[in-house]
Amino acid sequence: VQLQASGGGLVQAGGSLRLSCAASGRAFNTYTVTWFRQAPGKEREFVAYIRGGSRNTNYAASVKGRFIISRDNVENTVYLQMNSLKPEDTAVYYCAASRTAILSSLPSTTAYNYWGQGTLVTVSS
Repeated sequence: VQLQASGGGLVQAGGSLRLSCAASGRAFNTYTVTWFRQAPGKEREFVAYIRGGSRNTNYAASVKGRFIISRDNVENTVYLQMNSLKPEDTAVYYCAASRTAILSSLPSTTAYNYWGQGTLVTVSS
């Protein structure tokens, strides 16, 4: 599967953005898709995931209550709605996908076979 992330940009603190991760390939609905982010000088960190079949979701504590992950399996797209953005949300956001990762491994970057190219989100104070 190939992934393409989009939707990043510059926004003021308190604002909103919606990121998209468009996938090409078969059986997209069977993949877990996860958003990660990487701020300058920091390691890539987990943001949120959504399972394929069950659509169960999980969020990092830092974004819970502000971000919402969803998917449209007809459009082969996963979305990340980001609300109440803070300057510390500034990062390059990446989407990743896996069919085989076990539940406990999903927040880890090593669980994913497929990655999008990243989209930059900048939140000004």
